[in-house]
Amino acid sequence: MAVKIRLLRMGKIRNPQYRIVIADSRTKRDGRAIEFVGVYHPKEDPSVIEVKSDRVQYWLSVGAQPSEAVQRLLELTGDWQKYKGLPAPPPLKVAPERADRKAAYEAEAKAAAGLAEAPAAKPAKKAAKTEAPKTEAPAEAPAATADAGEQA
Repeated sequence: MAVKIRLLRMGKIRNPQYRIVIADSRTKRDGRAIEFVGVYHPKEDPSVIEVKSDRVQYWLSVGAQPSEAVQRLLELTGDWQKYKGLPAPPPLKVAPERADRKAAYEAEAKAAAGLAEAPAAKPAKKAAKTEAPKTEAPAEAPAATADAGEQA
């Protein structure tokens, strides 16, 4: 029996999410799988690639052949280099941890009620954008009044 390591598509239209599976080469793309060994979400930023390295190494050692797409993913995670005995690749980019939405909401609620200081967790870019028009607005205002006086 020829065994392949390939992608099984899941998710919605225009939002693909894949599982990395071990399957018989004769089954359909989204057919029955022998084992699930990872996930791949290409639409995330950065892409989510999670692989059970020990299981992939086992299946590669017993002769399972990865598809081209899976081989590229294994090269990114370093599992392919580990199997072939090559040097490890650079580490993957990891998404920053998300801020706790409940804590942010509670801090905003306290600030609105006047119980605590306003949170200083606002992005610096927004603050810079809001300050820039305030400094430019007074410079434009006298020019606009001078034009109005000349027309009258």
